[in-house]
Amino acid sequence: MKTNKSATFPSNFHLDRQNSQPLYRQLYQSFRDAITQGVLRPGERIPSIRNLSSELGLARGTIETAIAILTAEGYLLTNGQAGTTVAPSLIPQTATVALQHEAPSAPSLPTAPLLFQMGVPALDAFPRKLWARLGARQLRKMQPVDMSYLDIQGSLSLRKSIASYLSVSRGIRCSAEQIIITAGYSGALDLVSRTLLQQDDSVWLEDPGYPPTKRLLMTRKIKLISVPVDQYGADVATGIALSPDARLAIVSPANQSPLGVSLTLERRIALLEWADREQSWILEDDYDAEFRYDAKPLPALKALDNRQRVLYAGTFSKVLFPALRLGYLVVPPDLLPRLLHTSQMHTPCPSLSQSIVADFMDSGHFSRHIKKMRGLYAIRRQWMIEALNKILPVEFSLLIPKGGMHLSIALPTTYSDRYIADEARKEAISLEPLSRWRSHTEGLPTIIFSFINITSQENAAVMAERLLSLLIKPPALD
Repeated sequence: MKTNKSATFPSNFHLDRQNSQPLYRQLYQSFRDAITQGVLRPGERIPSIRNLSSELGLARGTIETAIAILTAEGYLLTNGQAGTTVAPSLIPQTATVALQHEAPSAPSLPTAPLLFQMGVPALDAFPRKLWARLGARQLRKMQPVDMSYLDIQGSLSLRKSIASYLSVSRGIRCSAEQIIITAGYSGALDLVSRTLLQQDDSVWLEDPGYPPTKRLLMTRKIKLISVPVDQYGADVATGIALSPDARLAIVSPANQSPLGVSLTLERRIALLEWADREQSWILEDDYDAEFRYDAKPLPALKALDNRQRVLYAGTFSKVLFPALRLGYLVVPPDLLPRLLHTSQMHTPCPSLSQSIVADFMDSGHFSRHIKKMRGLYAIRRQWMIEALNKILPVEFSLLIPKGGMHLSIALPTTYSDRYIADEARKEAISLEPLSRWRSHTEGLPTIIFSFINITSQENAAVMAERLLSLLIKPPALD
């Protein structure tokens, strides 16, 4: 498609400085709406940052943040001195409607994170310019061999970087040869389940626990054993009583998802002894252990795995950004051939992404970024806690875990957390009802929400009021 050389300024832009939504987010939304509605057409050039700053009266940093998010999500393409254009491959929503009878399964355009949406790191604080420089450096270094088929185990340089990082940060001693690069946690779980599990095998799952894990295993016709979680983590003794011969236990020991408790040392030892005795396996989901605010992150369960029964799954989605779809699996040496045999039909993440992450880690940027984010999240977390403590009625209880990227509010028994979450979704607000994370355990209706993308103390106060307005709607039981 031929690129339009003239920069286009949509007439639908509207910025409300009294709105609780940050200005960069409003600008992002205006651009996105203009693109999806066909006001800005594929290939059209948008005004320069300087012109946008002059026309809208915004700081350059605000505009750069909005443009960076739009570029990362695929709405815009940066072309150096040629300017920034709308991605040529995008189809406006109006055109999509007209073509539905021809292509009903066409994928929808990317969407921005919703207010309070869980699992999304602080994208506004990501070092995008540094990332772009590293990407350009990797492209310049590319050789013909780098354009061939990828190693099914993943980039050796990235695996070496991960092994070094885990040794220091998580207490895990492993070699690069024990690591398999995966498409995020879901890729690791899929690989493990297809390698180790057969129909009718039993698997321990934490209750409450991460819903996508349950959904994926249900497609494998696996027997799911709900192991209750209390203030000490997963109840290993109950798991043994319910299914002593389970083939696999899936746990999040450092920061249980979603309750935020840590598995005690006594239970860690009991879990490892059970796996060794039954020759079963443990999949450790260490999704955001880096973010602990009262002390240093706890060592991983894998660090105690002297009998080699633990497979350790890590991801870059929470510490970098979700669009990478990049994770990794540390496996016992004797199990590696079986997993690699299964992974032959898997496509690893693009080599360029792996090379950039390896460079990011080897240059020391990764550790510094995590340290920076931990400090930033601690501040934003405190802002939200203080704002909610000022306004929450006594019948609501704010639940504050020691780490992680979310908080929870326990509701009166007459409330339905699912009803509140469904009503919030109608207003483009993402709240997670704890009842949907439960299988059999009972407890108070509870709403889970992220505090990560709060931008200021004033913003936290506004968001807290917005959250409370959703909670105090007339309660409705399921």
